[in-house]
Amino acid sequence: MKLRVLAVGRKMPAWVDTGFAEYARRMPRTMPVALIEVKPADRARGGTAAQWRAVEMQRIRAALPADGASVVLDERGELPTTADLARRLERWRREARDVAFIIGGVDGTARELQREADWLLALSRFTLPHGLARVLLAEQLYRAVSLLAGHPYHRE
Repeated sequence: MKLRVLAVGRKMPAWVDTGFAEYARRMPRTMPVALIEVKPADRARGGTAAQWRAVEMQRIRAALPADGASVVLDERGELPTTADLARRLERWRREARDVAFIIGGVDGTARELQREADWLLALSRFTLPHGLARVLLAEQLYRAVSLLAGHPYHRE
């Protein structure tokens, strides 16, 4: 099972890259996590937020794994516990499905992409900077996998 974080945006601050890489390094070989940066829409050419989200949706769709589960991050999504996330990961592992976690661009994700997703997930009710969302998601994936493995990283 492979986990992918599809994140619209590029050129994150060094602390974002370092933080994500640290948790990605800790993941077991049986459930690696990879970051795939998706090119944002060119806002300099004009257009509307809906048009930019549509462009980014097509780029995200092109990067999705075939027959994989998709999880769109949105502050209006479900607020699970780490144990809830671990159970979802375990179910997808049993189903032999790869999973793509989608972090939209500055204007969010297209509603159509949200409707197509297997899960609409909130990391918080706060609107988070995209770089921070990357690091927080990577940490929670590591924590959930640690919980499944009985590793003492997660404590309840």
